[in-house]
Parts: sequence; C-alpha cells; structure tokens
Amino acid sequence: MHVRLTTLARLTFGNRPAQVYLALVAVASVYVAVDTAFVHHEDASFAGIWLFLSAAPTIFGFMAFGAFAGDSFAESAAFLYPALVLSVLLQALALGLFTRLMTGQGRAARPHGA
Repeated sequence: MHVRLTTLARLTFGNRPAQVYLALVAVASVYVAVDTAFVHHEDASFAGIWLFLSAAPTIFGFMAFGAFAGDSFAESAAFLYPALVLSVLLQALALGLFTRLMTGQGRAARPHGA
C-alpha cells in the first residue's frame, strides 16, 4: 500500500508538467482570493471563472454528479471546494500518467522471449 501511495504522489507531484499545472492553479487561486478579499465590485466578479477553467473538464463532471444530490448541495461550498481540489489532483495525476507514457519511464526491463 505504501508503494502505491508513493507512486501516486510521484505521478501527481513529481513531474514537470504536473508541477507547472499545479503552479498555474495556485496562481489562479491566489488571484481569486485577493480579488474576493480586497477588491470591491459593484457587480459580481468573474475571477472565480479562472479557477474553474483551470479545473475543467473534470470539475464539470463533479458538478453534474452533485446535481443528482440536489442543486442546493451541488452549489454549496461544502461540495464545491472539495470537488475543485479533487478535480485538480486528478488532472495532475493524469498529466503524470501521460508524461510517463510519453517518456517511457517506469517500464520494467524484461528479458527477451519473456
């Protein structure tokens, strides 16, 4: 079990494409937090759109799943924030898997004829 968690963590956080993606999401998160906390708007701000676009397309799958539990639940912060974090982590993992596939890392050496 420990090896599997280490492998998942390495795939999610231990390669350059996933790190760049996670850094971009962190920048978008800071932008949304600063805009929400310190900038006064007459109307609603669209800063949160950047965060959701960085988590697309998986966040939309989570939101569709949450709609089955009811619109009030799907729109609550108790559902939306964990869904956003899980979506970003799944996409970072997918980037790690794709990077491993493209670079050929992680393949075990096999003798000929096996």
